[in-house]
Order: sequence, then C-alpha cells, then structure tokens
Amino acid sequence: MAEDLVLYDLDDAIATITINRKERYNALNLSVKQKLLELLKQADEDPSVRVVILTGSGEKAFISGADVTDFVGRNSETIREVVDPSREIAKYMVFMKKPVICAVNGYALGGGCELALASDIRYASANAKLGLPEINLGTIPGNGGTVRMSRLVGLGIAKELILTGDLITAEEALRIGLVNKVFNSVDELQAGVRELAKKLVQKPGVALTLAKQSIQNTWQLSLDEHLAFELDAFCQTFDTEDKEEGVAAFLEKRKSEFKHK
Repeated sequence: MAEDLVLYDLDDAIATITINRKERYNALNLSVKQKLLELLKQADEDPSVRVVILTGSGEKAFISGADVTDFVGRNSETIREVVDPSREIAKYMVFMKKPVICAVNGYALGGGCELALASDIRYASANAKLGLPEINLGTIPGNGGTVRMSRLVGLGIAKELILTGDLITAEEALRIGLVNKVFNSVDELQAGVRELAKKLVQKPGVALTLAKQSIQNTWQLSLDEHLAFELDAFCQTFDTEDKEEGVAAFLEKRKSEFKHK
C-alpha cells in the first residue's frame, strides 16, 4: 500500500516524512512519488506543522535514486511521465511555506540527491554517500541536479561530480558545502535534526516563511528585484503580532512567545 511506502509522523509541530522502501534502498517509484507529494502538501497546509523533516527508512539509504526499472523501454517522450512527478516534488519543496530539513542517512544518489538539493537544510550521517551518477546510465540528472548542484557548490565542483558520476563521502559533502553538518551515526543524525527542527519551531512562522522565500529569490530575481522583494517582506513583518512580541521580549529581556501570526 502507498501508505506504507511513505510514513508520516507529527509531533511537537514537526512533521517527519520517511521514505519506507528499504528493500529497494528507498528508491523512488511512481507510488512513492505520489504519496510523498501528497504528504508534503498535507504538512504545508496544516497550521499545526511548523517544520518538515524528510528522511529514509533504515541506515543504508536516504533515497538511492529513481527506480531504474522505470527507465526500461522509455524514449524521450515517455520518460517525461516518470520524471515529471519528481520535478513537481522538488519544486514544491523549494516553494512550500515550511522549512524542510533533509536527514541524509546513507545513500543519496541521483533523484535522492536531487531531492536533498531541493530541501532547505541538509544534515548527514557519517556513512552517507552522495552523488549524481546518471552519467553511468548513459543519461544526465533530470530533476534539477545540474542546476541546483552548480548553484550550491560552484560550477567546477559540480562539473566534476556530474561528469564523472563519482560518489562522495559525507565529510567531502560537508567540505564543499553540499551538507550543513555531519554526525557520527544515524542515531546522532536523527537527534541533531530533531534539535534543529525544535529550534526552528520556536521561530516566528510568518517571518520564517518570508525569509525562506527571499533567500530562494536569489536564484529567481535580478538583484534590484530581489532587494525590492526583501524590503517588502521586511515591511510585511511589521504588521504581525510576532514582530510586536519579539520587540517587546527583547526590550523586556525575556524569551519571546511567538504565535506565528
């Protein structure tokens, strides 16, 4: 059942979405993609959710990539029905209101790496291996891999990774800026991601959404347009209760109690 392929847990305003296909290293088939998008939308539209964690079941893989059996017999037209759902998921993750933390526990390859690239913050366990090995199948990344990887780590490193198809360790991913932090074990990774999520839960929700949108616009708008958007977003926060609370708490030297409105 699709419900078993992708798990959903909501606790303390944190929605954890887990790809649960361990026998195939959490590879993405159409059923997984459909359920994943459904749950991302559910989390984004639920006012009780403040932060989303995306991870994979077990310790061997976050998402090992697309289910390669879906590639057999496809041509330039029919492959689109396979990749379009993945592109929809990645685009939704980028533009959804809630921050998405990716917990990379094991392999994050191909489509899995591309979904990690679409998340807001990436933490990894020491056993993680990341890469875009599509070149070894006679193809290239098709869900933002050449675009987001280049923008995240720079053209030179991105070209080397994509043209060779080589995998890199978590420590190398940390060095080049592909992940934000590395933990010694999957258990420590889960604890670290949870700690980060709890920290973000305490931040003012409207400002968090506007900050995410403005940062994302670095890749969407010209400098002048981006600066104008940032100013408008900054001004919008002055119509929120959370701004009043944050300023008052600062002046009164106490902890803020944000209501996310």
